[in-house]
Parts: sequence; structure tokens; C-alpha cells
Amino acid sequence: MHESYYGCATCASADKPLEGFISKLPMETSHHRVESQETKCGFGLQGVCCRLCANGPCRITPDAPRGICGAGPDVIVTRNLLRAVASGSGCYIHVVENTALNLKNTALRKGKLKGLGALERLCALFGIAGGDNHEKAVKVADAVLNDLYKPEYVKMDLVEKMAYPPRFKKWQELGILPGGAKAEVFKGVVKCSTNLNSDPVNMLVDCLRLGISTGIYGLTLTNLLNDVLLGEPEIRPAKVGLRVIDPAYINIMITGHQHTMFVHLQERLTGDDVVARAKAAGAKGFRLVGCTCVGQDLQLRGAHYTDIFDGHAGNNYTSEAILATGAIDAVLSEFNCTLPGIETVCDQLQIKQICIDDVAKKANAELKPFVFAEREKLSEEIIDAVIASYKARRSKVELNLLPEHGNDNTLTGISEVSLKKFLGGNWKPLADLIAGGKIKGVAGVVGCSSLVSGGHDVLTVALTKELIARDIIVLTAGCSSGGIENCGLMVPEAAELAGPGLKEVCRQLGIPPVLNFGPCLAIGRLEIVATELAETLGIDIPQLPLVLSAAQWLEEQALADGCFGLALGLPLHLGLPPYVTGSPVAVKVLTEDMKSLTGGQIIINAGAKESADLLEKIILEKRRALNI
Repeated sequence: MHESYYGCATCASADKPLEGFISKLPMETSHHRVESQETKCGFGLQGVCCRLCANGPCRITPDAPRGICGAGPDVIVTRNLLRAVASGSGCYIHVVENTALNLKNTALRKGKLKGLGALERLCALFGIAGGDNHEKAVKVADAVLNDLYKPEYVKMDLVEKMAYPPRFKKWQELGILPGGAKAEVFKGVVKCSTNLNSDPVNMLVDCLRLGISTGIYGLTLTNLLNDVLLGEPEIRPAKVGLRVIDPAYINIMITGHQHTMFVHLQERLTGDDVVARAKAAGAKGFRLVGCTCVGQDLQLRGAHYTDIFDGHAGNNYTSEAILATGAIDAVLSEFNCTLPGIETVCDQLQIKQICIDDVAKKANAELKPFVFAEREKLSEEIIDAVIASYKARRSKVELNLLPEHGNDNTLTGISEVSLKKFLGGNWKPLADLIAGGKIKGVAGVVGCSSLVSGGHDVLTVALTKELIARDIIVLTAGCSSGGIENCGLMVPEAAELAGPGLKEVCRQLGIPPVLNFGPCLAIGRLEIVATELAETLGIDIPQLPLVLSAAQWLEEQALADGCFGLALGLPLHLGLPPYVTGSPVAVKVLTEDMKSLTGGQIIINAGAKESADLLEKIILEKRRALNI
């Protein structure tokens, strides 16, 4: 840890230039507060604290093995886990619902659809034919919305259309096919309330059901709907890190997951009249600065937005540093990963905050709810507010830039479609490389960034380096991608850090050993890659030499993601356990029994080398089972 401006240590980071920058800031950030929060509640860590009723909070100890109501550790732990998974699933379902509504409303008004290839693929999957592109888009959006709004006891139609048939059959056998996605969230919340369900295995089954609806709808379909409206990813080199911030422009930092909410604003910011207003205020124009997952999403599609998007500056726990440069004039937020800690930084630097979805409302931010029919008015109001902020603050706030941070040639724009196209239109080249041993297997390093497990992105980056050194290619999605790219593992030169087989492949193809699929939503894209690769090989997904790691998982959404990974039958590594260690039943089901149910399992290890050893061992076992 660094000694900071405040005399307290700042959190370590895998990104050393960023760590040094934060240690010298004249303001408190999340990195400064880690030390004061180092002492954790032992009951909370084990998940054996219950505060669901006025008899509590009850804590399970050897001398008090049951709460007042009689709930033991297995019930309390699994109830807490189900509540968290339901909450995380609800977040993703909120995102896909808004995305489908925005696509539908755009199509009804004959708006621009930038991803017609994605639209045709969805129509083929859903069995939609006839009509022009706008009519097809409405039907696609309606198909998603109709499933989301089904009651819990009516199974969703699109699960079978989207899922790999062997997986669908397994889910059907296990009785974990979900009903309407919103109703499943509602049921999960009800089931884990006071004095209701006390069957821990039954509640864990519900976690799997929520994982499926989260993965297929909140993850996979959100991506594909976004592709229709916003354009499909295209592979290209991109600039990342704090170097993307250009103080000559009026800069808006965006946070969240819902790119479709500011499409109109994004287009207006490049209009001649709006640029003229920026110039009149003393700037060259407007720029969007990427932060959190929506920044990754913009970077993914950056080929379509070169006139407004400068690049992705960093992940959730880089956001305070981005603001501390002084060159950000407004924050536009619409979903999570928007840290409460940015409020004090924005106050100190006179940065305007605007929320367009009240789920992300900050205490000192102006709420301007996004309403599709009023988007033109909303865009003008935001533009007026941001120009006013620029005029009021820029002459008063000292700039504190870090232009050397990051790099100029991170490979981005990777999706299940663009990568397959790069490989020649099919997955056989990748399958052949795996079969021949040049690449031992695939690791999906996904999910959040956190300030534990060694510090900011420390375990994530160290594990990624260990994996590529063992000839395991890494695919990333989520805030973890932001740390990995800023540490230079997504540039072609990073091939030198890979093992001999993977290094040779990377040099021949001109690619890095870590491929960035973008936001956490893109975990759904990795599922498509896994499905199509398994289909190519004629096997089920659990047989693939493929592992997952959410090394520094953070939020309840990550737990819902993890349940999707388990339902797919994949081994899932976590740096820290998800507050279940107080329940022998939960630990046994998640780490052992799951292997015979879905094929998945949870692996807990906080060490990079040890974790890589465990994941490599699993990959080698799966290779032997396939005789490769």
C-alpha cells in the first residue's frame, strides 16, 4: 500500500501508474477507505447472520446453532444466497427489459437499426419471417418482452430456442427451466422471506433457475438486441486508460450498462449546431469518456462511434481517478457500477451529475428520467446542463492528467461473430489449435473488479498472467477487462508473456493472448462461443477444456452470473467465497454435488498460482477425457 495524502495507506493495484496517481490525490476515494474497513464481520463472511425479522439479528455459533425461529446455518446461508441471486438477476432483467423496449420503440418510429446481420440471426433463432426490418425488430423485441412478463408457472419460449440442445435437455431433466424472468425474481424474493422456505437444497435449485433466465435474457439477449440497434462489434485497435481524456473537449463520463438509453444524446452531441455551441464555450466539441461496463460496450462498438467516443478509461474502481483528472465536466449514469463515492469527488471538483434511470440516482445528482417519447427534449436539457457545467468549472478547477496511463493498441471489438469471422467463418481453426495442443484450453476471466483479493484487480491480473503462461487463452468480459487492458495484456506485444504454444499462435495471428469481449453482459457472448465450439466438436459444454474465473467478483449480479455458469456445467473459480462457508450443505452442493448435476462446480482460491494450478488441472483432465 502507498501512504496517501490523508496519511492513511491506499489500496494496492495491479495498475501501478494508477496506484501512484491515486495515492497523491487531495481527496478521499474508495482506495483510501480499504484500510479502515479491513476488519470484516466473521458472521457475515460465513453467511450465518440473519436479520429478516425483529427477533434478530441472529448469529449462528457453536453455542447457538439455531436462530430464535429455529433456522439453522444451512437455511440462513442458502436463504441469504437466494435473496442475493434474485436481486442480481433482477438487475439484469431490468437492463434487458429496457433494451427490448428501446429497440421496439425505435423500430416503431422507423429509427435507424445499425446491426441488420444481428437482426437476421435473431429472426432465424426465433422463427420470425416476413415484414421489413422494422417490423422484424418489433417482433423480436416483443418475443423477448412476452417471455419476461410470463408468470412463474409458465415456461419461457425462447430458452429452448437460445440454449444448446444438450443443455436444454439437462435443465429439463433437473426441473430448472425458468418461468417468466421477472416472476422468477419475485418468487425468489418471496421464497427467502421470514418463516417460509427452510429447505436449503430447494433454494439452491432456485438459484440455478434464476441463473438460466439471467444468462439467456439478461446477458445473451441484451447483447444481441444491442447489436441490432447500436451496430455489431468490429475488431480494431483502441486507446485505453486515462490517456483517452482530452481536456480540449467537454467531457462526459458515462457509467452503467444501458447504452440504448443515450443513443439519441450521443448522436446529438456530434450535430453541427451542438458542436458550434461547444466551440462558443471554448471547447473543440464533446467527447464521451468510457467508464464501467457501458464504457466497455461503447469500446466494443467503437468503430461506429469514432466521432464522439475517445476510449475506455477504466473500470468501476478507476472512476474516482478519472474524475480526479479535473477534465470531466459531467457524469451521466444509468445503472450500477456508479460508486456512491463519486458524489464527494464531484462536489469537490464541481462536476455535474445527471441520472437518467432512478435506479442509479445519486444523492447530489439531478434526476432526468429517460422516456423514449421525450428523448429529444431530454438530450437538449442534458446538453444545456453540461455546457453550463463546463463554463462554470473549467477556469476554477486545476487539471491533474495522467496522459501516459494505458496504451494505444488494445485489441477490442471482439464478439462471437467478429472472432469467428476473423478465424475464417468457423470455429475449426480454434478447435484444431486446442486439439493439437498449441492452446491447452480456454479460460473465461469475467465479472467485476474489487479492492480485496490483494487489491484493485491484483488477483485478476496475476491469474490471467499465470493462465496465458500455461498456453491457456483467456477471454474476458466485465469490469475485470478494464484492469486487464490497462495493465497491457490485450496488446499484441503481450504475446511475449504467453507460453510457447500460445505465443506462437498469437504471433502468427497478430493477436494478444487475452481477448476482450467487453462488458459483463458479454459473458453471454462467451456462452455462445462455448456453445458453438461444443457443437463443432460434437460434445456437451461441460466436456470442453473450458473454465471460468470471476476472481474478484463484487456484486449480487456476479452471483447470478455464476449460477448461469454452473447451469452451463462449467467449473467456476472465485477468489473469495460468496458468504456460504457457514453452511455444510451449500458448500457440498456447490463444490461437489453440482458436478454430478449440471457438470459445474465452484472452486475457491485466493492465490493466483494455486488457482491457475487448479484450473489447468481441470483443463488437462477434460483434454484426456476427449483423447487430445
